[in-house]
Amino acid sequence: MRCPHCNCRDIGKIGANQFYCWGCFMEFNVSGDEVKVFEVAEDGSLVAVDEVAGLDMGAEAVG
Repeated sequence: MRCPHCNCRDIGKIGANQFYCWGCFMEFNVSGDEVKVFEVAEDGSLVAVDEVAGLDMGAEAVG
């Protein structure tokens, strides 16, 4: 298995269908064909990567 974010093979399993990448420090969930990637915030909460990217793109579109 490879990380869907950075393509690294250094993956750890942290739960049922939940994995952690030691290369880019992202968590991701695999459910069938669907993969969701999360950034781990400083407080330990998970933030979906597409939500972060959407906020960044919105700021660029306005500015």
